[in-house]
Amino acid sequence: MKKRCKMIIALLSAAMVLTACAKNTSDTDSNKANDTKTQDTSKDAAQDDTETEKTKEYQAKLDMIEPSAYRDARGLSLEEGAYISIIGKGTNDDFWVQVKKGAEQAGKDINEQLGYKGKKAVKVVYSGPSDKDNVDEQVNILDEELSRYPAALAISIADAKACEVQFDQAGWNGTPIVTFDSSSDYPGISAFVSTDNSASATEAANRLAEAMGESGEVMLFMQDSKSQVAQTRENAFVSQIQSTYPNITIVETYHMDQIDTYKNQMIQELATDKQAADITEEEVIDYLFEKHPNVKGCFASNSDAMELVLDEMERKNVSPFIVGYDVNDDSMEALKAGKIDGLVVQNPFGMGYAATIASARAALNMGNEAFVNTGYVWVTKQNLNDEAVQSILN
Repeated sequence: MKKRCKMIIALLSAAMVLTACAKNTSDTDSNKANDTKTQDTSKDAAQDDTETEKTKEYQAKLDMIEPSAYRDARGLSLEEGAYISIIGKGTNDDFWVQVKKGAEQAGKDINEQLGYKGKKAVKVVYSGPSDKDNVDEQVNILDEELSRYPAALAISIADAKACEVQFDQAGWNGTPIVTFDSSSDYPGISAFVSTDNSASATEAANRLAEAMGESGEVMLFMQDSKSQVAQTRENAFVSQIQSTYPNITIVETYHMDQIDTYKNQMIQELATDKQAADITEEEVIDYLFEKHPNVKGCFASNSDAMELVLDEMERKNVSPFIVGYDVNDDSMEALKAGKIDGLVVQNPFGMGYAATIASARAALNMGNEAFVNTGYVWVTKQNLNDEAVQSILN
């Protein structure tokens, strides 16, 4: 009997030990699982923070876009593998690099909303002439892109009259066309995504007039005579000066694509033996400033035109008041140094983004606003470090 009791007690003790071990193992596994879960949660939180930080980098640029429907990719149920073509007027300078980044970000947002990956992903492809503003090269790119039958195509038109045949072809193929930055009068364009060039050029005119004390001579430096964007800026600037400031005279308007005209003018007026082919653009600009020695203000319609004016200041030690469009490293340094009085800084990232969203909407027959305003900021040496300005510049 005693032996039997001892055996029962021994068995009970063993069972208790096993139960305790099992509990400890379970607790350990549970703790490991909780630790793993905590680590995963931390990773997710860190990833969310990273994504939020990335969003902050460009959110201010999207917030400038009006209407707000063009600030995100919600509700765009494109088919798997849909192809959207974005064609700019260049590829390498700061403006077009930012347009490309904006377009690509819109493509990423569309795919994220739809859950598309790999071969199923919507493809947004940016292209442009290697020689900036080269009309023939851009038209060739347009032909190539239309042959791929994209769901929609957006283009910044280098020459307002150059793409009409291709747009007819797009209409026959059922490819909707969106324009951005620079458009044309072609009927049937789904949307125009751009800075308000009339309003911004009017502001530039007012700012220059104020700096000049509302009197004196002004020269205009325009990137070209063919694009609608250049024409709109020139017309708005000239109209504002002529209608509002009677003591300011516009004495010269230089179009960068008409340099041969100015070379021939130089030859005739200066009675020089030089051939037009031997005259440089720098010599043409020198000639214009020598012809108008009392110029008090200059307006530059883009960064290339601004470069001409800044180079002249350095070569000839002239110091007119200067306003213009767009920012790059050179114009930023000149602004900080007080050589430039103010710049219209556009929103090329937002332009690329909204052009892609408008293209997606056109492909889906959702309807578009005729004009999508991507906004601008007036930047001076005084407000350069303001948070609102830096959020657009960075």
